[in-house]
Amino acid sequence: MTDTSTSTSTSTKYTNRAIPRISLRDFDARIDTITASLLSAAETSGFFTLVDHGIPTSAIEAQFALSESFFSQLDALKSQVPFSPATNTGWERGAQIRPSTGLPDQKESFQMQHRMPEGSWPSESAIPGFRERTLGFMRMAQGVSERLMVCFARGLGFPDDYFVRAHDVRRDGAQTVLRLLKYFALDPETPTPEGYHRAGAHADWDFVTLLFQRPGQGGLEICPGREAFTEFGLGDTWTAVEPVEGEIVCNIGDLLMSWSDDRFKSTFHRVKTPTNPATDYYGTRYSMAYFNQPNIDCEIQGPLKKYPMVTGSEFTKAAMKRNYEALQATKAAMVDDANKNLAVAAAS
Repeated sequence: MTDTSTSTSTSTKYTNRAIPRISLRDFDARIDTITASLLSAAETSGFFTLVDHGIPTSAIEAQFALSESFFSQLDALKSQVPFSPATNTGWERGAQIRPSTGLPDQKESFQMQHRMPEGSWPSESAIPGFRERTLGFMRMAQGVSERLMVCFARGLGFPDDYFVRAHDVRRDGAQTVLRLLKYFALDPETPTPEGYHRAGAHADWDFVTLLFQRPGQGGLEICPGREAFTEFGLGDTWTAVEPVEGEIVCNIGDLLMSWSDDRFKSTFHRVKTPTNPATDYYGTRYSMAYFNQPNIDCEIQGPLKKYPMVTGSEFTKAAMKRNYEALQATKAAMVDDANKNLAVAAAS
């Protein structure tokens, strides 16, 4: 999977953090100003929003329409392009389990790479133009990502194209993906089932994530505070990040946190499970996440060499290992709690 999760937490405290809003207007002329703003956001909250990024709102909405077209297909058709852990692409439903909850997220997703073979895409007869139009959208997202990469490279003292080369989607071994997401609707007049989670708390393991949201379909919440990319601890104060038309919500991932020797912060986030009909969004929620992931053969090490040098492939495997171990610990804790409750019940 493309992200790693936190240890268990059931916090419900909230605060109104300011989310930096960064304009990419006149990028070449304003690159020093933009770089300073990005570095400040990366060093503090690890989250920011982008405006004037060059992707038309019409193109974002067109991709959302393609996403709806895909998810509206029968499961029997979607299962013809199943998720494959080997390639980190394909469709899955209710399969992603977070260590923060020990239970599956209540969503379905379809994940795609730039160089994915034709047989891994929905058929042209099922959704005409899906592959060609989606690849066009992915190229636009990649263009925005590469601007951010130039700024982060400058901030860390690397050559301008350092991170761009490490995330070259034209090469074999590229791992960057676009994930289309659909969270299931709930009935606001019925209590939310116990153990129901739209997306449990987690931190992404990629370089930087570009998240596209639909206005009116809220639920994203952030909780800054991560001090090292290897940690799974979680603070207890959340901030809602409401969707705004045309804005891209971005967050630093574990990869960039490691590559910056923990200078930049990979931030915990989740999609809130609606529990209050007066304030929460219960309808179907669509979002799209563009995960900038390293080419398998690139070499990863920060300027201060805080962590040993690893390849993109090795970093990915280590992230999956941490996720698996955290999930096993959560499951063991859940079993232990259940046994304790049985013992208490038996004693009474």
